[in-house]
Amino acid sequence: MKGLELSKRYYMAYGKEMISKSFPALKGRVAAGLAGQGSECLGFDDDISKDHDYGPSFCLWLNREDFEIYGQALMDEYRKLPAEFEGVKGREVSAHGGGRVGVLCIPDFYYSLLGIEDVPENNREWMKIPETALCMATNGEVFEDPLGEFSRIRKGLLHYYPEDVRIKKIAARAAVMAQSGQYNYARAMKRGEYVAAKLALAEFIKSTGSMVYLLNKKYMPFYKWMHRGMKDLTVLPEIGDILNLLAVMEDQSAAWEGVGENDYLYTLNGNDKCVLIIEAICNLALQELTAQGLTEGEDNFLETHTLKIMEKITDPLIRSLQIMEG
Repeated sequence: MKGLELSKRYYMAYGKEMISKSFPALKGRVAAGLAGQGSECLGFDDDISKDHDYGPSFCLWLNREDFEIYGQALMDEYRKLPAEFEGVKGREVSAHGGGRVGVLCIPDFYYSLLGIEDVPENNREWMKIPETALCMATNGEVFEDPLGEFSRIRKGLLHYYPEDVRIKKIAARAAVMAQSGQYNYARAMKRGEYVAAKLALAEFIKSTGSMVYLLNKKYMPFYKWMHRGMKDLTVLPEIGDILNLLAVMEDQSAAWEGVGENDYLYTLNGNDKCVLIIEAICNLALQELTAQGLTEGEDNFLETHTLKIMEKITDPLIRSLQIMEG
């Protein structure tokens, strides 16, 4: 059983009754659900995931006033709930898995993930929050929220980055994709610096994943689940399959044997399959950037498009940031 389904069924079986019977003053004031850290909050958990931080559990979110009055007592009752449920053993908490479920204070929950307690008030605040943090703050499911405070913040975050912030991040990803994949990978291979080449590929893959999420207006999850999540996107989901080809590509060092210092300075080494895959990915990204009105022109080198993308930003503060910031 998926963790989200288990959580909801466990809450409906025990959580609602616990609140109504033991804490009548909180009836209509508690948000319940499961969100935050953990593969189960993304719906990506599987049999491998069940060795830690998996089991019957849910979150109860209270505003600060209610939390200060009832938080500890409610948590004490929560801990008395049956450890096992529908044949599933109690939650095995890992060394860093504590505090993810149970009774939580709404502003503290968001602050622990985002560094702020509410929806960002301006572009600069939005710029400071990593995509992965926003993903954790908005994943999972809210089973019910009669007071609406938890969902108010959640909906504000799900509205996504302001457009100027999204464009700035897209420009930064284009710059890194060009630098790592289209430029430094080949130079490292030419020098025989294979560790540097692998690192360049890793940077390219991560930036490409982020670019695709930004083009979809979806928050990218933690790196472990970045590629898995791309299957559910509507814009450029095929890049996920192409990235997989790049990740499992066999050693390409033979393609660079006998290459001189001046070879492939301004042309591509078509004998290296990774080079060809990188260019194919950049071409797909360029087509979508053009379709979204963020750039124009057919030059496949993404660096040439970064300034054009930056010109689409209307906020002078955001437009003035260094190209790779974001």
